[in-house]
Amino acid sequence: MRNLSMDALRAVVATTDLGGVTAAADHLGRSQPAVSLQIQKLEETLNVEIFLRYNKQLKLSESGSRIYDTAKQILALNDQLTTQFIQPELAGEIRLGIPSEFATTLLPKILGRFSQAYPMVALEVFSDLSRNLLSESQRAKYDLILTLHDKPSARRKGLIKSDRLVWVGSKEHRYDRQEALPLILAQDGCLYRKRALRALDKIKQPWRIIHTNPDLSGIQAAIREGLGVTVLAESTVPEGLAIVDRYGKNNSLPDLGSIDISLLYERRGVTEVTERLAGYIQSSLN
Repeated sequence: MRNLSMDALRAVVATTDLGGVTAAADHLGRSQPAVSLQIQKLEETLNVEIFLRYNKQLKLSESGSRIYDTAKQILALNDQLTTQFIQPELAGEIRLGIPSEFATTLLPKILGRFSQAYPMVALEVFSDLSRNLLSESQRAKYDLILTLHDKPSARRKGLIKSDRLVWVGSKEHRYDRQEALPLILAQDGCLYRKRALRALDKIKQPWRIIHTNPDLSGIQAAIREGLGVTVLAESTVPEGLAIVDRYGKNNSLPDLGSIDISLLYERRGVTEVTERLAGYIQSSLN
């Protein structure tokens, strides 16, 4: 009787849950070829095809679906047994400050994965404007801060990436250039709000703010109702919304430029816990 590789089963589950081998490799801390090879060896062992490729996307085959369901049960039992006798390698507390604009799209990717990998680490998350997170009164409260910067710089400390700002609206609604552009934005102090109003004023495009909301979920709901458009970093545009580069006919919305996204270590400086969390955040953003 052959024994199945736990690593291979984890590769199948992670690839299915995260939608691809690349994301699974980031999650498992392995290279993409290594994860692909684990899946291939499992297919050879079981003599079945686990994944089928449709339009450059991986889908479970009929046999793959049964393997996926069973693999989750096996891994749950394995993890339950090991946690009874083997202490997790990391424990402690970490306080993360994150911009409100990223909380809705980024946190679900991080929290589940990080908490599952390090159940003895207590993660506290606080959302606010980047300006407030970096203020003297707040920044000392956090171990790690994800922050946005208005002026991109290749020399910026802790730089993860530069991200293009884009206009975002619903897929169905269009807006006439001759009318005031309806805007759905966060409150004063938001970098995106500042950049949007400055760009519209520069081309003398009339605008009106019809809804202010500090939470991306609220902004997203208003956009889906067709109330207006907003500005987001391109990598955080939620599913179901569209990047809008035109409204009316042949009338371009103004370019918004880019922002820098960086991670700063605060409070107690660099620890193994903060480094691990920083790695999860970086892989999610990239």
